[in-house]
Amino acid sequence: MKKNHVHFILQAHLPFVRHLEYTRFLEEDWLFESIVESYLPLLRAFRRLRADGVPFKVTVSLSPTLCAMLDDEPLRQRFLSYVEIHRELGRKEIERCEAEQPECLPLARMYSDIYEQTYSDYTALYQYDVLEGFRNLEESGHLDIITTAATHAYLPLYAEFPTAIYAQVETAIQSYIRHFKKSPKGFWLPECGYVPGFEEYLRRQGISWFPIAASSLALADTPAFRGMFSPVMTPGNVAAFPLNYHLTNLVWSNEEGYPGDPDYREFYRDIGYDLPLDYIRPYIHEPDVRVFTGFKYCAVTGHTDQKKTYVPQKAHEKAQMHADNFLYEIRRTGQNIDSLIDVEPSHTIAFDAELFGHWWFEGVDWLEAVIRKSASCPDIVFDSPMDVLGSSMEDSLQTLTPGFSSWGTGGYSTVWLNGKNSWMYRHIHMAIKRMEEMAVRFPDQTSLRQRCLNQAARELLLAMASDWPFIIHNKTSVEYPEKRVREHLENFTAVYDNMARNAVNTEWLIKAEERDNIFPDMDYNIFIPSQQ
Repeated sequence: MKKNHVHFILQAHLPFVRHLEYTRFLEEDWLFESIVESYLPLLRAFRRLRADGVPFKVTVSLSPTLCAMLDDEPLRQRFLSYVEIHRELGRKEIERCEAEQPECLPLARMYSDIYEQTYSDYTALYQYDVLEGFRNLEESGHLDIITTAATHAYLPLYAEFPTAIYAQVETAIQSYIRHFKKSPKGFWLPECGYVPGFEEYLRRQGISWFPIAASSLALADTPAFRGMFSPVMTPGNVAAFPLNYHLTNLVWSNEEGYPGDPDYREFYRDIGYDLPLDYIRPYIHEPDVRVFTGFKYCAVTGHTDQKKTYVPQKAHEKAQMHADNFLYEIRRTGQNIDSLIDVEPSHTIAFDAELFGHWWFEGVDWLEAVIRKSASCPDIVFDSPMDVLGSSMEDSLQTLTPGFSSWGTGGYSTVWLNGKNSWMYRHIHMAIKRMEEMAVRFPDQTSLRQRCLNQAARELLLAMASDWPFIIHNKTSVEYPEKRVREHLENFTAVYDNMARNAVNTEWLIKAEERDNIFPDMDYNIFIPSQQ
């Protein structure tokens, strides 16, 4: 019996959002919601599995921007304030539901318990350091932590600028070493955006593997004789693991995916929007900007505004059923291809970590059930790409050059380059050329000039983040990403203009360093083309 090797990848990434100039800032909630609803629940699930002796290994990509925010002391304190506010809301909701909405009282108590557990985990268990939770599970062999581009830039759109790609990769590696005291072996190409030759940047940093969209193999220079059921070796001697489209789609699909089941919790109905403003005002943003509070009492129900009350027990039972179905699909896929390939199949599956718990409330429950149930399946094993590369199978990998592709709509770059967001690239490309120019003209500077050039490099990398064109494309919040791109480029240009005048604006520099304090080990010399 061949074993099905399941490489489950969680891609945890958020853009660098840190606005200490405001008491509270709307977009910082992206981080706080993810900690409460995804990162801590996932860590709890993994710890339960470990405590029960369930064998598993899951790969987690923690982006450098996310690590920077989780490691930032002011943001840690602001998260604690966020949790305190929601603990208070939990207590008030229990009282309100007892009097006005008794059918929701069990849910109010459940959410109150979640915030009490969050407070306990964050302060007592992890001592304000969520990254420690991931480190601990990696040390016990249950997680394999990898990294991604410094600011999660969509790299195919910078293929003509090797220094920019090198800077994104090199800075990411340095950030990883800073947080985990060792070098990563795997690298998440943002949005699975791959162009032939990218592996050379990874090989030079000691990276052994990266995931790609399955369509990259369909467009390869040579037919992949094992299809998407086996990694391939690129000419740069870095393995590429194709994503299994079918298994991924069982979760991701808007139409057929598990998260859309009527018994699961509805994401968009939240008391932050449903309750009277006078009541909810202390828990939303000023001035009276309604936001998600995390207290949601409705089930998906179906395509209707008349939602049923959410019943956690029914949702839990459905998550167990969907876990059984997922394992069945893995086994069925393995059986279907058994006679077609000569090795044990690999099923590489990747999702945004924030899908689990945040967008799909029962997702953590489902994932834990999948792993727990897989322990009794002798033909299914949850391991990591490094386990394959460390086995005898590594020598049998087919060598080919995958084609340009991404996991975005259509398999190309249309999400990150279209009529809505194309305007930013000519400015960013010009900034890259100017950064190279400054690095060549002013190499190995010290003191204030070095700090200025390092800040210019930070601002440039932040402008390159894939989040900004993605959000603009989705029209979820156009004003903020446009503002961020413009501000980072303005800050970059301020340095460029000052260097041209051989001047340093110390007051401006100090404020810029305090505001965008990411990558403290930044060395702008990485933009010197001859040093790559």
